[in-house]
Amino acid sequence: MKLILDQILSRLIRTGQFDVRWPDGRQSFYGNNNGGDERSAAIHIITDAAIRRLAINPSLAVGEAYMDGALQPVACTIYDVLRVLMSNIGAIEMESLVVRSRAALRRALRPMTQVNDARRARRNVAHHYDLNGRLYSLFLDRDRQYSCAYFQHGDETIEEAQAAKKRHIAAKLLLDRPGLEVLDIGCGWGGMALTLARDYGARVTGITLSSEQLIEARRRATAEGLADRVRFEIMDYRAMNQQFDRIVSVGMFEHVGVPNYPAFFTTLKRCLRRDGVALLHAIGRFEPPGGTNPWIAKYIFPGGYVPSLSEVLAPLERSGLRSTDIEVLRLHYARTLAHWRKRFEANRDTIASIYDERFCRMFEFYLAGSQLAFEVQDHMVFQLQITRQQDAVPLIRDYITNNERKNARADGFASQDGD
Repeated sequence: MKLILDQILSRLIRTGQFDVRWPDGRQSFYGNNNGGDERSAAIHIITDAAIRRLAINPSLAVGEAYMDGALQPVACTIYDVLRVLMSNIGAIEMESLVVRSRAALRRALRPMTQVNDARRARRNVAHHYDLNGRLYSLFLDRDRQYSCAYFQHGDETIEEAQAAKKRHIAAKLLLDRPGLEVLDIGCGWGGMALTLARDYGARVTGITLSSEQLIEARRRATAEGLADRVRFEIMDYRAMNQQFDRIVSVGMFEHVGVPNYPAFFTTLKRCLRRDGVALLHAIGRFEPPGGTNPWIAKYIFPGGYVPSLSEVLAPLERSGLRSTDIEVLRLHYARTLAHWRKRFEANRDTIASIYDERFCRMFEFYLAGSQLAFEVQDHMVFQLQITRQQDAVPLIRDYITNNERKNARADGFASQDGD
């Protein structure tokens, strides 16, 4: 198996340098950085069993070996290791029949792996979001925004960038008068809903499938004196029948699953008033439809999937809804994840005391791999504005920038032009 893994790495590493120390102490060197490529990393594979797993199914085994301590970075971080591997992975995927076959199988199995009916959706959400609530407070911003921030300049703090994200979304929602009724699908710990109620005078219903998030969101609403304007419920989006002036969904669509996209957009149409506006913020991919990385599916987001825009727009079109604005945020999530990784590392000892070392390595691998999916691979974030009527939003999109500037001044933040 060592010979097979050696051949895989010899073909894979074409840019940068990657060094491997084997269980017997011998070393192998792959690629080169003579051309000035700064990407380099080194690992120590501790056991022969890890070699076998890495040779047979690397997309799952790299993460598992790191979690188990059987793959250890040498004088670098797991981010450095994954940066070399993920920067090179595209070429080997195109050439490898085995890798292409596995990817095709994952796509074929999507109807089963992404069923995500109400019962399975609740279980999948609990797997990740019902972890100890203190964990998220140790690496997210104060508002616990667990989604892509919005960097207008690039040097913002994570708190500033997350506040800017909420203003950007609010601007697209056209919250032009108080008292608008808003549905927040996948409300998380309540930050978006509370902001829309407090700063824009909306009356918000937030729905989640996470018990931990529900408890925290309700606590925050009471603490901020907003319980009369914001209510939070455990509810599957498909069960909602009330109509709203505005609908927002941030970082939830990745858990819906392709087979359920028609039901999702049918729900939006049923719940959005005729002159209403909806905003969908989600992770997408630039490339054609694919499958979910098996390590991510097993350990982080079971049932999750990052879609191509082609997969999103087709069911949206069939629903009779209209896409009135589409924006692609390319590197914003990479910057967001870099902030989260830095905070996680700063609080690593505390997190290890809540869980254990293996959990910390799992989360490090998840955060680093996710950041690199945006930096060197095909991931992006899209914001899709949706209406039922063509004239529900202004003729040109200047209103978005104007609304942002107005709200930034009201919040005491500098606008995009430094006003």
